[in-house]
Amino acid sequence: MQSRTKLLNATKFVGGSVLSIGIMMFLVGFLVNGSNLLISIGIGTITGSVFIFLIGLFFAATEEMLAKSDKGIPSNPLQTKENTPFGKI
Repeated sequence: MQSRTKLLNATKFVGGSVLSIGIMMFLVGFLVNGSNLLISIGIGTITGSVFIFLIGLFFAATEEMLAKSDKGIPSNPLQTKENTPFGKI
């Protein structure tokens, strides 16, 4: 559990930092300068921070599922009938 907490905290910190930088860039470009370049870079930075957070969350969830996979119910392939149009699969 400790490694997932560290991963989530790191993802939260990096995503939040990049998000705050992106919001500041967007607001400076929109309110102060009126620069289209700074506005677009701010929007891209905000979008990038959301992707960073979602990928980190996905990694933590994947690690959790892999850790619990040994405790699950084993899956067996479906049994088919012999009288199928394509024969026994």
